[in-house]
Amino acid sequence: MKAVRFHEYGEPGVLRHEDVAQPVPGAGEVRVRVAATSFNPVDGNIRGGFMRGPIPVELPHTPGIDVAGTVDALGEGVDDIAVGDRVVGFLPMDKPGAAAEYVLAPAEVLTSAPKDLPLADAAALPLVGLTAYQALFDHGGLTAGQRVLINGAGGAVGGYAVQLAKNAGAHVIATAGPRSSDAVRSAGADEVIDHTTTRVPEAVSEPVDVALNLAPVDPAELAALVPLVRSGGVLVNTTVWMPAPGDEEREVRGIDLFVRSDAEQLAQLVALVDRGELRVDVAERVPLAELPALHARAAQGTVHGKVVVVPSAA
Repeated sequence: MKAVRFHEYGEPGVLRHEDVAQPVPGAGEVRVRVAATSFNPVDGNIRGGFMRGPIPVELPHTPGIDVAGTVDALGEGVDDIAVGDRVVGFLPMDKPGAAAEYVLAPAEVLTSAPKDLPLADAAALPLVGLTAYQALFDHGGLTAGQRVLINGAGGAVGGYAVQLAKNAGAHVIATAGPRSSDAVRSAGADEVIDHTTTRVPEAVSEPVDVALNLAPVDPAELAALVPLVRSGGVLVNTTVWMPAPGDEEREVRGIDLFVRSDAEQLAQLVALVDRGELRVDVAERVPLAELPALHARAAQGTVHGKVVVVPSAA
């Protein structure tokens, strides 16, 4: 089968589109015929060798944390998934990923794919959708009637975060640039702040219960969000290389989020998609052989929106 792998850490040029042996599922695993994976910024950080501590991978390594596809074979002990099932999942970050025609997945990380969404597009949901969900609800404790500030709402995680927060009955304040402001409004934001022309702290008129930072801001900009959070509230930060500040005196907690795979939560997101309450946006569909070029574009900052990567055999 074809896969994209890197045999050493480095720039996007280390990625190779090559022939590899088709994997065989072990106990508790299934083999998935990949309809698509997706590109996530963490893929570039893993490839570059910057995540060797939290995400140790064995070289050569196949990237691709998200997977959408069809179950092709079952390992021993798997009895709640059948060959032919359409599935979606967030794969273990330290194992071979789905930038390939086939991938192995622990059965427990998979859930049924959305029914009315093209299967390849479902690969745009797991990692970013779970990041938004866990930030808002597991760590932020967001409930109906609360106010939430989503800083960096124009990206893929932000699009889901705005929708989920609005669905939960929150008042949503979002920051976005001119390119993404219309999409953020259509996702349900009550207020949109153009961070390119306005200082965010000056534009938030009332305290928020939850501040969610999704943007690669400098530490001073992140710290400036803390006074916007009411006493007893929380600041959740997804840029984990920059510790989340808090305010002990006002009991404002700062939490760094490192997303985890959770099939039950993913199934909840899929249910929202099936009910038409959560929109999955795909900006580009890129052939697997072009994944090295996609990584290069991402390193140059020219990738906007969620990109799914499709094997030629899918």
